[in-house]
Amino acid sequence: MATTASTAAHTSLASVTLEVADPEAARRFYAAFGVDAHIDLRASDAPSTGFRGFTMALTVSQPATVDGFVRAAVDAGATVLKSTAKSLWGYGGVVQAPDGTIWKIATSARKDTGPDTREIDEIVLLIGVEDVKATKQFYVERGLRVGKSFGGKYAEFTSGESDRVKLALYKRRGLAKDLGVPVEGTGSHRVVLGGTIGSFTDADGFVWENTV
Repeated sequence: MATTASTAAHTSLASVTLEVADPEAARRFYAAFGVDAHIDLRASDAPSTGFRGFTMALTVSQPATVDGFVRAAVDAGATVLKSTAKSLWGYGGVVQAPDGTIWKIATSARKDTGPDTREIDEIVLLIGVEDVKATKQFYVERGLRVGKSFGGKYAEFTSGESDRVKLALYKRRGLAKDLGVPVEGTGSHRVVLGGTIGSFTDADGFVWENTV
């Protein structure tokens, strides 16, 4: 059963920085994809192989908008990891950007109510962790507030109105399966989380930097 908590002091994910080998090429891709306002980019050649342990997830209003974002990503150079299709939860697809970042685009709707709006309802940084409960507690102790929690499978933290991206946790193996990629991966995650809770690296190797 899902649980909701709202007693902790409100702290949230302030920024997401993707580390890429070619920032200019990445900027062109993300502008064409339509998500450049929601992420930051910086150069890095840190070694990274296989699954990087996270996905950026776009929630939109209807299947036509899912198709529009997927089409824009592919036209700009992305690779399709999962073709768009209906599922138990709605409709969605998965693509991988040229820089290696995996993006999932989905909607809970199964039918269109109009044309593609190209509007994003929500962006979630979903990180794959070995122990959801332990990692959730780790972040709660640093001031993040739990919005949704499904036992040891999934946890989602609340975000402020000005926050560009929401943070959520998922079992690493389950996340890889959902994205259609092998779970194995080594080296850098190639993503940096920004906030006001200090600079540190969590148990799964995700790096936070203080934005103040």
